[in-house]
Amino acid sequence: MGLPLPEKNVAASTLRCTFGKLEIELDVPEGVWNPTPNGILLGELLESMDFSSESILELGTGCGVHAVVLGLRGAREMLLTDIDEEILSHAKHNLDKHGINTKTRFLVADWVQVDVSGYDTLIANPPYCVAGKDYRRYFIDTLILEAHKLVRPGGRIIFIHSTMADSPRTIQLMEECRMTVRILAEKDYPFRDYYFDDQPFMLEMAKVPGSYTVRNGVHHERLMVFEGTLPED
Repeated sequence: MGLPLPEKNVAASTLRCTFGKLEIELDVPEGVWNPTPNGILLGELLESMDFSSESILELGTGCGVHAVVLGLRGAREMLLTDIDEEILSHAKHNLDKHGINTKTRFLVADWVQVDVSGYDTLIANPPYCVAGKDYRRYFIDTLILEAHKLVRPGGRIIFIHSTMADSPRTIQLMEECRMTVRILAEKDYPFRDYYFDDQPFMLEMAKVPGSYTVRNGVHHERLMVFEGTLPED
């Protein structure tokens, strides 16, 4: 099992993010996960893309950081999910704060257990280190395996995870599901302090080929943004 959410990552905060030319200020309430390097790199990537006229499904919207970017980058409509109504209310607050007028629905849902279909693009930042699951890849695998139920033929999923989650295994699973795979962005980041507080996690990661590097005594993971385009038929 993963550790409880690190206290400093769920404290109330006002977070200022720069994504390309976008300056975003997010109000993050206590108990809601603050954007991590995963969320920041994914936001930077999304800011560089054009979502004009697309219908977007985001699983686990959290404070709404990516939804703000997607709205500013032309999304036609969005469905934003999370497991708690209050979390969604704060995401709505941040969209309103930034003047996002994209047609948006908010839905309380548990990950891929969403009774919708036909979206152009699905966006996600699957939990891994702090997954709350004995099988840490649960959220990654279910996202890939269930994508065809949520996204139209020829649509795509865009998501991020660390090399510690076994990137070759992710690519293989996507290809087995007949997706065309691209890596849209990747960047090295130092380990977060709470990784070292979870010794079972560290031992598990040491067994994953290529999961991390150590340079000048500093552990680094590589974060990768994947795009999987579903087959047309």
